[in-house]
Amino acid sequence: MIKVTLVKSASNETKTVKATVEALGLKKIGQSKTFEATPAVMGQIKKVGYLLRTEQVGE
Repeated sequence: MIKVTLVKSASNETKTVKATVEALGLKKIGQSKTFEATPAVMGQIKKVGYLLRTEQVGE
């Protein structure tokens, strides 16, 4: 499991970056979500990783 926290705003980013952050379910700075480490989710995190803080939780 991976915990993802939005630490920077996506307001000045391109439409695709905004859509990726929204697809992860993150709307406000400081909001966190937990995901299974699937290839699709990892690709999204890699694309917008400079806006996020990630940490490994559980198994």
